[in-house]
Amino acid sequence: MAFENKLKRKLLARQPAIGCWLSTGSPIAAEIIANAGYDSVVIDHEHGPGDLLNAISLMQAVGEMGPTCMMRVPWNDMVYIKRALDSGVMGVLVPYVQNAKEAKAAVDACRYPLKGMRGVAPHAARCSRWGLRLDEYMAAVPQELLIMVQIETAEAVDNIEAIAAVDGVDMLFLGPSDLSASIGKLGQVNDPEAVALIEKAEAKMRKSGKLMGTVTRPGKSLNWTFDQGYDYVIATSDFTLIRTAATAQVSGFRSDPPKPAGRRAG
Repeated sequence: MAFENKLKRKLLARQPAIGCWLSTGSPIAAEIIANAGYDSVVIDHEHGPGDLLNAISLMQAVGEMGPTCMMRVPWNDMVYIKRALDSGVMGVLVPYVQNAKEAKAAVDACRYPLKGMRGVAPHAARCSRWGLRLDEYMAAVPQELLIMVQIETAEAVDNIEAIAAVDGVDMLFLGPSDLSASIGKLGQVNDPEAVALIEKAEAKMRKSGKLMGTVTRPGKSLNWTFDQGYDYVIATSDFTLIRTAATAQVSGFRSDPPKPAGRRAG
């Protein structure tokens, strides 16, 4: 069924899962990524250029039988989270959550009253296929939405236990770049001080029992990342895949150029 969160089911069964950022806003790229077999795609509205109408186009390109569609929202904003969920994503990744109060605000934005503060209009939104599948959507929402909060500051690391204890938080998602920047190590995720903080966060996350998510770090493989105890890793992005393939081809061409046309055998 369209409202079954295949990613969440897989994660709760403790099966490792990989995702891909949709950062370019391109439905064609989204369709290619979807058919490659990722477990999920994450529409990036924190750093990506897209809007909510574009997000719907991306979800339509992925298709209902494709990977689970989620969105990283720009901020812990109940209005944006409400609109993201109404657009039809089955989970949200909320950046810069630093304490239990902020984690609860993120959860409340995802839940309908009386358990939360999400505005009620699923009958008028794509999430229920414009009301055509309203009962199915409303029955699925409580257990199928995946709520992920990003741990990306030293303050958040100190508060991991309290954040994890908030009812409704499904996953703690480590953001290594912001975490290292929060201690003055901008762009230095492999600096010893940054590594020590990341390892501290990971130890607390493992102890919490919550699902663990992150991105791959520079110089570290996907398998290495899973070996640290993560359940879910966003392994790459649409633009990274294009950039990597394009630069590799051009670099190979430049390093071993063919002979000029007039000197080739023929």
